[in-house]
Amino acid sequence: MYSRWLQYNLKEKLDWPYVHILFGARQTGKSTILKSLMPENSRILDFSNLSERTRYLQKPETLIEECLAIPKENVPQFVFIDEAQTVPLIFDCVQHLYDKDKNRWRFVMCGSSARKLRRTGANLLPGRSIIHYLYPLTLAEILHLGGDNESLVLPFAWPEKVRDINRFPQMDLLKMLTFGSLPGIATADEAAKSDVLKTYSSIFIEEEIRREAMLKDMGVFIRFITLAAAESGSIINFSSISREIGLSVPTIKSYYQILEDMFIGFSVPAFTKSPRKNILSTPKFIFFDIGVRNAATGMNLTVQEILANPGPVFEQWVGMELWKRIKYLGEGALYYQRSKAGYEIDFIVESKGNTIPVEVKWTEKPDFHDAKHLLTFIGENRNCEEGFVVCRCPRPMQIHEKVKAIPWFML
Repeated sequence: MYSRWLQYNLKEKLDWPYVHILFGARQTGKSTILKSLMPENSRILDFSNLSERTRYLQKPETLIEECLAIPKENVPQFVFIDEAQTVPLIFDCVQHLYDKDKNRWRFVMCGSSARKLRRTGANLLPGRSIIHYLYPLTLAEILHLGGDNESLVLPFAWPEKVRDINRFPQMDLLKMLTFGSLPGIATADEAAKSDVLKTYSSIFIEEEIRREAMLKDMGVFIRFITLAAAESGSIINFSSISREIGLSVPTIKSYYQILEDMFIGFSVPAFTKSPRKNILSTPKFIFFDIGVRNAATGMNLTVQEILANPGPVFEQWVGMELWKRIKYLGEGALYYQRSKAGYEIDFIVESKGNTIPVEVKWTEKPDFHDAKHLLTFIGENRNCEEGFVVCRCPRPMQIHEKVKAIPWFML
């Protein structure tokens, strides 16, 4: 079985006497990773199964009756509930059992949407639960570094233990920019990758949204997804999208919120801690996976299509990687900055009191010109001492005393 970085933390934390809830988009591998960590005698409820979901929707307290019938043991009995958000009242039943005896059962739940839970006011067990998140594969789970590359000092380093895992099949940069990094795509046959991604985009996302969001006009929303995917990585222009779709700005904002609630995308807010004037404040929006984004636009999923305009796709991919890294490490935040005059920093990482600006360039030969905006930013911000240009150079390059260009594989 392939390894996931998150499983190392999960394996340790599942021993803690709390209810554990794992959220993430469809097909990121939530069920696979949790089932691999469950003891053999675990009770498993799969609410993606219609008949099982219907049974608990009709009578949620069935869970209480079944758990009370499990004989007491010296170790907790694991109960795994898949797609738990589809039966919101099940959370109340879990709380009842947890409060009755927090050491008798160990509840582990997962879901691909927080929207229904928020909309129904579902009980997320405050004070009793630990919430975890799973994302598409990171470079640490795909890239097989070897030789001298293993000793490189990474600017955004992973814990050392990440190096000792059974990685997924390696893909080169262009393949990752084309097909993304969902586990099922990484392991699919080369000829099937395109069809699987298109199916995910046209069926899985639509099915999930139809079930969770209960929108009146799914046709309009699907057109919105196509447009949002095409605009992914850009500053959101709510008015333009509103005119294009024929819906109000508040409705468009609510549609973006649906994508975030269902982990299909994330916002990158503007960095406002700056003396610079005329800074734009509207966030960027980026799809959670570049392959899903490509499929949602309706583009041909080929390397040749990406090479026609690789810069914007590469920039989004770097943003996704930084975002996943920050989320897994559990600290820091991701921003961008742009002024009305055209000054721009692609990404800004805040972590441990440090501010790190990052520019993304589709070049193999970075030079001082690529560092100009980074140097301006460094000069204007006290907590910033160094910036990075992420590009396709074969090895690190010091293009200024305060700016280093690094290969994409060093992220």
